[in-house]
Amino acid sequence: MNKRSFFIVGKHAVLEALKNPNRKVLRVFLTEESKKNINREDQKLLQDIKIHFKNKKELDKYSGNEDILHQGYVAEIEHLENLVIKEFIKNKKNLTFACLDQVTDPRNIGSIIRSAASFNIDGIIFKERHFPEESKLMYRAASGCMEHINIFKVSNINTTLKFLREKNFWVYGLDAASKKNFTEVDWKGNNILLFGSEGFGIKKHTERYTDFSVKIEINQNIESLNISNSAAIVFHHIMKRKKELD
Repeated sequence: MNKRSFFIVGKHAVLEALKNPNRKVLRVFLTEESKKNINREDQKLLQDIKIHFKNKKELDKYSGNEDILHQGYVAEIEHLENLVIKEFIKNKKNLTFACLDQVTDPRNIGSIIRSAASFNIDGIIFKERHFPEESKLMYRAASGCMEHINIFKVSNINTTLKFLREKNFWVYGLDAASKKNFTEVDWKGNNILLFGSEGFGIKKHTERYTDFSVKIEINQNIESLNISNSAAIVFHHIMKRKKELD
């Protein structure tokens, strides 16, 4: 069965897709300059790949109406194999997952993916129908980190959280109204960081599947942080904490 293909743009998104042995790259569209840059980095990256040379204006059409800088790099790729969270967690311990409950902005999602990969988060859980899996903007914002993070697309967030709690995961909901600072948690064992939507936070029904509510302490005169900034702060702290516990 053939997988559906789609286009991504941007230097890091395309280069990391080419480097990923699990990613099928069907074609690349490059300027002469971007081809030279790839060859300087690793001539083997373009072996057995169909290359089409275009000028900048010709490549602009692949950015669509999203105002994304392609940097002279466009690729047609196939989706990676879907990961099954039930299989992934077998025989593993001290896992940390992020779970995005109705986060919809592709730029925010891409930024969170970039931070999660940078700070060694073990995977991100999305509701399947809310994950913009072919968004050029998401791939561009992730800056190649789509190839370095485990993505779990699930049909129901609440059912997944319930299952993981039964498998000895603690669920921490990020809520600015919480009384407990996230730095007060020791972050031992298996944990899930639950982030709500950009505008409305965690859904009331989903709150039933959280064990604890935590916040990031910020200047009281500031209402809130952008969700991608919040995620980066928490991810970095947890990575540092895990190194201390090793």
